Amino acid sequence: MDDRYDVVVIGGGAAGLAGAVALARARRSVLVVDAGEPRNAPAGGVHNHLGREGSPPAELLASARADVTGYGGQIVDATVTTAERDDDGFRVVLADGRDVRARRLLVATGGVDALPDVPGLADRWGRDVLHCPYCHGWEVRDRRIGVIADGPLGVRQALLWRQWSQHVLLLRHHGDAPDPTQAEQLAARAVTVVDGPVTGLVVDDDRLTGVRLADGSVVDVDALVVASRVAARADMLAPLGLRPVDVDHEGQLVGTRIPADAFGATDVPGVWVAGNATAVAATVVVSAAQGVTAAGAINADLVAEDTARAVAAYRHDLATMFEQDAWEDRYRSRPAVWSGNPNPQLVAEAGDLPPGRALDVGCGEGADAVWLARRGWRVTAVDIAPTAVERTAAHAADAGVADRVTARQADLRVEAPEAGAYDLVSAQFMHLPAGQWRDLVARLADAVAPGGTLLLVGHHPLDLRTTARRMHFPDLMFTAEQAADLLDADRWRVRVAQARPRAAVDPDGRDVTVHDAVLVARRLP
Repeated sequence: MDDRYDVVVIGGGAAGLAGAVALARARRSVLVVDAGEPRNAPAGGVHNHLGREGSPPAELLASARADVTGYGGQIVDATVTTAERDDDGFRVVLADGRDVRARRLLVATGGVDALPDVPGLADRWGRDVLHCPYCHGWEVRDRRIGVIADGPLGVRQALLWRQWSQHVLLLRHHGDAPDPTQAEQLAARAVTVVDGPVTGLVVDDDRLTGVRLADGSVVDVDALVVASRVAARADMLAPLGLRPVDVDHEGQLVGTRIPADAFGATDVPGVWVAGNATAVAATVVVSAAQGVTAAGAINADLVAEDTARAVAAYRHDLATMFEQDAWEDRYRSRPAVWSGNPNPQLVAEAGDLPPGRALDVGCGEGADAVWLARRGWRVTAVDIAPTAVERTAAHAADAGVADRVTARQADLRVEAPEAGAYDLVSAQFMHLPAGQWRDLVARLADAVAPGGTLLLVGHHPLDLRTTARRMHFPDLMFTAEQAADLLDADRWRVRVAQARPRAAVDPDGRDVTVHDAVLVARRLP
């Protein structure tokens, strides 16, 4: 068990495990905390579940647990005692004293069936003491079925179970006598009403054979139907202010539930609920569907939060990544940031130019400046980061060209270069916010001497379509045509404006093609 997850699922039944599978498949870190108390444990099989008809509940759960772990989810067998708010999510405390943090909670704790106060019911629950005709009706079809009327729903239950057997008895127990309309309905469907409280069961060789009434008489039945009250397991949620509410159906209390909307969202932001904890009548497959529905809503909520955080980080990066401190931190973080090789577009475009004065903008660690100096250029290498300038000077000295390289620290957004002073101005991968970039291009163009060359190279927007993982700042990338549009056509002749392909290897080792935006322009005399 880790310390923190995207989602902690409280409950390892159908709802919790289905939700956990969906979340794990959404690449969320998820932990299921399972107390091992499935409501349907006594049942012989799960029904109305496509592809798993009749599967024993334990077998279905084991398969579902394997699905969760197969997608990277984790499961711990433990009981949650408390769930409470934490700084940026929730703290879930287990009975053994361990705790875990989560950004979101999915509550799938199920419910506990409260049975009528008749001795022996609990021992036969899920076997021949039943509640749901859709879960158990087929298994007791055409047998003698007694329906204990413990409230207004007794008549409705008896009429419902009549679909599965002709031999249905309505055992009034403590219920009211049917009204005239109900009595007529029961008679029309050949359902006999038996008066008197049920005081016990008659079991022969571990098989229900009848019920005993208060007057001592025995009524023969093979199965007994009761209306259980399903109480949501929710004590651990009290610190969050989540408490179950009563569920009333046609005047009869049928259980309690944790209130939630159609997607399982509770009134507590960040907490969802699925299964019998919120829907007392939900079958296994319905509970599983609710778990998946809640998981989808949880993931969407996390996506929204992740996006908001990403936007905040994105804005912070835009505001800081081009400043001196950010570049200085980057250079100081390792001995060498760049390869030490000159940029290929500089080599391609400046190799045949006659040497003169060159301005290397954003010189980095000096590879371009040294390459130019070795070809006779007198280079002014400028960078915003002092460490980059120091490395450029050291590189030039090591290469024996220190006399032809002047390295200095400057922010050319603030300090404009000398106008008309350079035969070559080279800016390799100089990316800035749009307004700053346009202003800088204008300053660099002014620095080019008549007859000189302006070389601008950048990451083309096409690179965002590849797996090269360029900086994902679309507004900072530019095309050569966009750069050319900033030049005065009466003063410049554009020689090259293209997206130039170049082979590269992405971070996963795959060969990719990237494109450099290349502008080469000559300033007219």
